[in-house]
Amino acid sequence: MAKEWGYASHNGPDRWHELYPNAKGDNQSPIELHTKDIRHDPSLLPWSASYDPGSAKTILNNGKTCRVVFDDTYDRSMLRGGPLTGPYRLRQFHLHWGSSDDHGSEHTVDGVKYAAELHLVHWNPKYGTFGEALKQRDGIAVVGVFLKIGREKGEFQIFLDALDKIKTKGKDAPFNHFDPSCLFPACRDYWTYQGSFTTPPCEECIVWILLKEPMTVSSDQMAKLRSLYSSAENEPPVPLVGNWRPPQPQKGRLVRASFK
Repeated sequence: MAKEWGYASHNGPDRWHELYPNAKGDNQSPIELHTKDIRHDPSLLPWSASYDPGSAKTILNNGKTCRVVFDDTYDRSMLRGGPLTGPYRLRQFHLHWGSSDDHGSEHTVDGVKYAAELHLVHWNPKYGTFGEALKQRDGIAVVGVFLKIGREKGEFQIFLDALDKIKTKGKDAPFNHFDPSCLFPACRDYWTYQGSFTTPPCEECIVWILLKEPMTVSSDQMAKLRSLYSSAENEPPVPLVGNWRPPQPQKGRLVRASFK
């Protein structure tokens, strides 16, 4: 396997375990959600996000995804409630998408694949640092939002317009005054389970909060996401598409719903 992981056949998800043994663990993500098997848990609370738009710092293309990075040096942009026992700090958000509109999400719902999946990554400040949080079962909380095709989403366009500055791998640009809660759907219903990062090293430290209601974006907006390159400026152009990991075995894990 190549030194660097990716999504091609020679370095893709089926081979990640060769360098990252976690990838064969018992709590891997994503998973397939089978709604008929998911129980409503009345003890699950509503979740809330209070994000400071001033904490948005940078947008970058790392060749695997595009990511927006936030200042997480203090309790500035926070996620609370839901299945979480305390507040979590927003560190970054990124997306996974396909080569066409009919696939691209990592989690699936009753066999349905969405066009993309947005991940907002938060860490538990009781562990002191992000690196320390990665070693804890409840160290990280990720809010996952599915993207489906429909009418254009204006708030998403603000993010997409910044992609022109980071077309190729290794580029970054300032990205300020953005509150990602503008991307959340109106309905806050969610599923939750214990899982992992969906990219190497695939650490099993994540409390997942997957929103039932997708966010709607247009086909043109998805095309803009696919206009990024996984290659550097001085290399032959390779489109950045298909950066999703397929569902992993559930291995007896419980998925709970906040709604009936």
